[in-house]
Amino acid sequence: MNAESLGTPLPEPDSRDFEDGIEGEDTSSDGGIVKPWDPAKIRITTKNFSLREIVEQIKEGEIDLTPDFQRDSIWKKRQRTRLIESILLGIPLPAFYFNQEADGTYQVVDGVQRLSTVYLFMSDGHVLETEDLEYLADLKDQTYSALAPAMVRRLRATQIVVHVIEPQTPDEVKYDIFGRVNTLGSPLSAQEIRHAMSKSRSRKFLKELIELPSFDAATENRFWKKSGDELGKAIRDSKRMANRELALRFCAFSRYSESEYRKHESLDAFLLDFTRRIDGGPNRDDALSDHRLDELRGRFDGAMTNASEILGKAAFRRPVGKKQPRAPINRAIYESQSIALADYPLDRLCAHKGEILAAFREAFDDDGYTKSVTVGTGDPRRISLRLNRTREILAKILG
Repeated sequence: MNAESLGTPLPEPDSRDFEDGIEGEDTSSDGGIVKPWDPAKIRITTKNFSLREIVEQIKEGEIDLTPDFQRDSIWKKRQRTRLIESILLGIPLPAFYFNQEADGTYQVVDGVQRLSTVYLFMSDGHVLETEDLEYLADLKDQTYSALAPAMVRRLRATQIVVHVIEPQTPDEVKYDIFGRVNTLGSPLSAQEIRHAMSKSRSRKFLKELIELPSFDAATENRFWKKSGDELGKAIRDSKRMANRELALRFCAFSRYSESEYRKHESLDAFLLDFTRRIDGGPNRDDALSDHRLDELRGRFDGAMTNASEILGKAAFRRPVGKKQPRAPINRAIYESQSIALADYPLDRLCAHKGEILAAFREAFDDDGYTKSVTVGTGDPRRISLRLNRTREILAKILG
């Protein structure tokens, strides 16, 4: 079977509709999930901190800068120098947003680059290069420890304004706030917001998953191209954490319960709550044990190996015409195919490789399945449909 014979027209992927090699997604839902949240639940206070206090709290681990939080907009040396120069000139910095956890620690929601720059400079990790200074040329090639005492005092005493999202603010409210408050650079992606709200256990776990060789093989760690132009970056090297989102979604939907899912306001809220389950904590009766994470790690590794061996270049993508470029990875198809493939050993699948590949492609003949992976992918009924359809296909083939 080829793509031209599919019953449902599948448009050519639009380069404007994806990033990091992953197709854009419509997660809207008409399945009874209630949104928006109650604005009265917002709890934000405003505090002033000196840069001296900020740096000390970063060193003590009381402020989390999420060091593996990578963005396309990572600041260059010139930007860092200009920021330090502005501070020394007495120019006020824009306000920051922190998320406060129940234990009193903070996560930086808006201002990671600015505070990272301050911390780097005050740790002697940045040099004020001559060509980047505009007004304070006499500070050329100096580090923090080389500054005159008066300059050091001025820098350390500089006050910043921080809007603190307090612990009692519900997670779903925090999530929406995080998506609104980025004052500089590109808005955070959904997974970047979840990462900013997470703790080290979930960050470490998801990082381990996306660094598995099997994940590289399944997602084909290469550029997605169209007419010779590089339009999408390698999944493994994602700067917007699309890779972590794929790993998270596999884990979150591995034991999908529609009734449990409906308790959440949206797909994003469901994924955030699962992230919280990985992180655990004294108030989480449903926290995932180390044994459960080991089980998920093995299941994920097996699913990625199976997808690579059985589906090859077609894994997790919509079929397109012969003259069209290969489609980018689709998150919902990724869930549907990978979770179904995780249920079987590779040798059993290999005996029916051609049949499975053809059947997975033929699934797109059904308008319901196609819609479940392209439109309203956060709807609980469509999640159930796409997860069950691929499992039914494999059960029918493998017996």
